Amino acid sequence: MGWSRWHRRVIIALGITWILDGLEASLVTNLGPTLKHAETLALTSTELGFANTAYLIGQVIGALVFGHLTDRLGRKKLFLVTLGLYLVATALSGLSPNLGVFVVFRLFAGAGIGGEYSAINSAIDELVPARIRGQVDLAINGSYWVGVALGAGAVAVVLDPDIIPIAYGWRVAFGLGSILGIAIIFVRRHVPESPRWLLMHGHVKAAHATVAQIEDEVRELGGTFGEIRATRLRVTGPVDLRYLMHVLLVRYPKRTVLGLTMMLAQAFLYNSIFFSYGQILEKFHHVDARDVSLYILPFAAGNFLGPVLLGRMFDRVGRRVMIPATFALSGVLLVATGLLFVGGYLDAVTQTICWSVVFFVASAAASSAYLTVSELFPVELRGMAIAVFYAFATLVGAGAPLLFGVIIDNDSPMQLLAGYALSAGLMIIAAIVARVYGVDAEGRSLEDITSD
Repeated sequence: MGWSRWHRRVIIALGITWILDGLEASLVTNLGPTLKHAETLALTSTELGFANTAYLIGQVIGALVFGHLTDRLGRKKLFLVTLGLYLVATALSGLSPNLGVFVVFRLFAGAGIGGEYSAINSAIDELVPARIRGQVDLAINGSYWVGVALGAGAVAVVLDPDIIPIAYGWRVAFGLGSILGIAIIFVRRHVPESPRWLLMHGHVKAAHATVAQIEDEVRELGGTFGEIRATRLRVTGPVDLRYLMHVLLVRYPKRTVLGLTMMLAQAFLYNSIFFSYGQILEKFHHVDARDVSLYILPFAAGNFLGPVLLGRMFDRVGRRVMIPATFALSGVLLVATGLLFVGGYLDAVTQTICWSVVFFVASAAASSAYLTVSELFPVELRGMAIAVFYAFATLVGAGAPLLFGVIIDNDSPMQLLAGYALSAGLMIIAAIVARVYGVDAEGRSLEDITSD
């Protein structure tokens, strides 16, 4: 099919997951200094890092549990379940009376978002035309930062003591995430099940009916149809853990190493910098807690524009060129920023500018990691494969907020530089692996890629 308004509608309904995740991460980052206030939860930097780590661990659990279910039960059924879990847990996070309760609800909110990644990534790749899959995936992943900007803007309002008392503003902020989640439920009701999933599970009539419905809607919206190419498929039905391990470790071991390395590097980078962003501005650059969200906006803009502007090159220049280039350049720029910071050359504004430049490139690299793991493995286990890679990376990267929380409490610029160097080193290693083990997936159907 040619790209149509139907595709845009589906992409918006599904891709808004990243906006939700960005909103959620932004709330905690921007609320960080406020949550340390005596009138709120009175958390230390280490306790705040622990809460962020709990959220990330929840994402791991959610990805594994719901990733398994999305392959067994279908993409569509999981759309509403995972979203419902997220919005309830987020609302309850804002009602937490103490650290213990707050951590529990952050864990469940993370589980909802983690489950979203498996179902949504699978569905998007299975519904998007192959020739533009790269730029579409990168743009959707980049929309995470639209959520970040929304969260920053919302926090700037609700944390204004002239509008809402400080003891209640942070609670209202979490409620905003739930309101957005409720709105998305109504949009998603009309998203179809993946025809590829239906075929692989033997629901042939349902698959034909779904495709016919999609084609009718596309025609009504003025869409076009290109050449029809036949592909032979083998119906597998649900697959077990043994089959998954065989595919990952025996059939595609190089792709497994590639996916794990890329996902780990980008997860550690983002978790280390973003979750400590507000605390660094406050601790080292003496930014008032109420003004932290203002510095998030340019940072979010750089992260959003990177995948959007660079995305076409992943389809035109190719994955094996663009992925190593963006990963390596991100690492080099981060080390340079760390050296400028330790040398005392940066204030709050120039620090934010440097971070925005780093993550203009790093955001494209991170988005390409999700693109890679979602298009390199067979449809019958795509959801679980995404979950395994995502869970591994998030679990390892979950220690980053706690590590950087301890570094900030120690008030040591040199330790912060060491943390930057660790993140940069992982990105450069991922660049090397991507160059060696990368797959030329641009413009190819998902079935063609997995037939290699």
